[in-house]
Order: sequence, then structure tokens, then C-alpha cells
Amino acid sequence: QVQLVESGGGLVQAGGSLRLSCVASGGIFSLTDMGWYRQAPGKDRELVARMPRIGITNYADSMEGRFTVSRDNAKRTVYLQMTSLKPEDTAVYYCSARYYAMDYWGKGTLVTVSS
Repeated sequence: QVQLVESGGGLVQAGGSLRLSCVASGGIFSLTDMGWYRQAPGKDRELVARMPRIGITNYADSMEGRFTVSRDNAKRTVYLQMTSLKPEDTAVYYCSARYYAMDYWGKGTLVTVSS
């Protein structure tokens, strides 16, 4: 079983940057596909980026070029670097993991972008 804990959310002005972190425990991190999703108020959860354990990271169209996902297998951590933030990026951001065909989620961290 995999447990995920996100951190790094907060209040930021439009145009600013923020870095989210997600620490995973359990499982073999290097064999785990990781991802970030977000859910804005009143909206469905949507993909931000998906980073497979091997291969290319996929980004949602609206975030490509502004958001960057990276991972540090030694620290069992995946990061989401967000730049040029917009008020519409306001959401709860969730870390996800897929390990041996099982999906796991963190509790989320709130990002609020003020105009």
C-alpha cells in the first residue's frame, strides 16, 4: 500500500510561482507511476500531469509550459513546479500514484491564486 502526503500549497498572487511536494511511503517508489490532479470549486477533478516511472511526462494542455513535474526517487518525492499562476489555477491539488495497477491518492493541498 502507498501513502501520499502533499505539501506546499498556499496563497499566491497571479503571475507568481509555487512548488508542491508529495512524499510517498510504502511500495517501491521507482516502480510507481506518479501524477498530479486538481479540483477547483464546483468542478470535476482534472489531470495536471502524469509522470510514469519510465517514459515521457504528459501535461494537460492548459498547464504545459507553465507547470513542471519532477521526481527524486531517493527522497521518494514528486514535485510540481507551477509558474505564471492564474486565478483559474485555484484548486485543491492532489498527488496520485499507481503501483501494481492500484491507484492511491493524497488528501490534497490547497492553492489559491489571487488576482
